[in-house]
Amino acid sequence: MGCWMTVFVRVGRARGLLALLMVGVSVTWAAAQQEQFEKAFRAGVAAMQAAQWDAAEQDFSRAVRLQPRFAEARFNLGLVQLQEKRWVEASASFSEALELKPALRGANLFAGIANYRQDNFPQAIASLKREVRIDPGNAMAYMWLGVAELGAGDATAAAAALDKANLLKPNDVDILYHRGRAHMLISKDSYEEMYKANPNSWRVHEVLGQAFAEAERYGDAVNEYRQALQIQPSEPGLHQELADVYWKQNDLAHAESEFEEELRQAPENTTAMYKLAVVSVERSKPQVAVQLLREVLKSNPRSADAHYQLGRAQAQLAETEDAIKSFSAAVTDSGQEDTETLRQSYYQLAQLYRRDQRPEESRKALASFLQLKQQADAQQSEKLQDKLKRAAQLQETAQ
Repeated sequence: MGCWMTVFVRVGRARGLLALLMVGVSVTWAAAQQEQFEKAFRAGVAAMQAAQWDAAEQDFSRAVRLQPRFAEARFNLGLVQLQEKRWVEASASFSEALELKPALRGANLFAGIANYRQDNFPQAIASLKREVRIDPGNAMAYMWLGVAELGAGDATAAAAALDKANLLKPNDVDILYHRGRAHMLISKDSYEEMYKANPNSWRVHEVLGQAFAEAERYGDAVNEYRQALQIQPSEPGLHQELADVYWKQNDLAHAESEFEEELRQAPENTTAMYKLAVVSVERSKPQVAVQLLREVLKSNPRSADAHYQLGRAQAQLAETEDAIKSFSAAVTDSGQEDTETLRQSYYQLAQLYRRDQRPEESRKALASFLQLKQQADAQQSEKLQDKLKRAAQLQETAQ
């Protein structure tokens, strides 16, 4: 009996020691696996940053095999697949990441983009709506939601999402482009409904006039505005719109006549008043321009443009000192914001000071003009380069 007990105890102890040994091996193996995972994950991140997509995919795939429950590894693998335009595989990777971690920021955004690229607009919209619920301050998520809704043909919903994106990230060119497109489609739909409701309405002719003017088909625009005015001759704004078209055609006589008619119907219209004054300056009627611009300045005494045009009219009347005061006021009211009005005000001051035999003041004004002009030229060149770059990026994205 004692012998059997001794054997049993020894066997039991051996089994205990074996179990402890197995635990030690398991811990060591787990630590090694964790170390390999971290190494693969870090390598994948480095490869992504270096735009080495094949290497990044291999590293993240290995990380997923080593740690199948780590959502971020699957997410990063999806980003690489998205970059390589492998939309189906990217969608699967993002879905797997979200199964593991439903609130993972960015995963629904990129899942939405991947689905959008496959023209699966309902799924894209659903994913992007989840992203904006998780991250309501994400302007890009709202932008892509709007883009997906445009793809689905819902311009109204798209405009709402893109308006939100614009509030979160103003002056973003991509957001502004898609937002403008959404609102343009809403306008188009509205105009089509208006035409169906009453094709002979003066509003239809006005809209057609606006469309032709934007397309620089000025003759057709004039015809449409004329037809609108035959139906609604006393409608405020119509004569001004027609005058604008004549102005673009450099038909200043007809522009002047239409602006005058607009002011007869709406004497308080300071925009028409200002435009008539500018046309009067161009047609060498400075006294008319001076009277009109003084009225404009009563309503808006800090208008740099009105002061500039008043200076031009006064210069035509050889009222040099008054013209200098007006151009100086234009400079002051511009607040040194670089505009064409500011630059031309300095140029005009340089000319007037020179005629008035004030060489030092003329030199300073001319120097300011040249400095601003050089800055404007440089900015224009930079904008052109940026525009070309973005056009190339949009073309690449479209492919």
